[in-house]
Amino acid sequence: MSTAVTAEQVEARVLAALVTFGADADVVSRDATWEQLEVDSLDLVELAQVVEDEYNVEITSQDMQHLLTVGHVVDMVVERAA
Repeated sequence: MSTAVTAEQVEARVLAALVTFGADADVVSRDATWEQLEVDSLDLVELAQVVEDEYNVEITSQDMQHLLTVGHVVDMVVERAA
């Protein structure tokens, strides 16, 4: 039995993870870039692990080169989880 993954669910989880990694909650949004959030490559690896654990969606290092904002990650997870 599979339940649909919504963009709102994924966004809430990704934003929460980023805040636990040290990103400023006031700055975290769909449009925020990694630079704006001061997220480093280790944080992105951890985020990829969270996404894989929660949604069974793999984000590779090659994917991360094209995922420039929080919204890009959310959209890709929703698309791949469908």
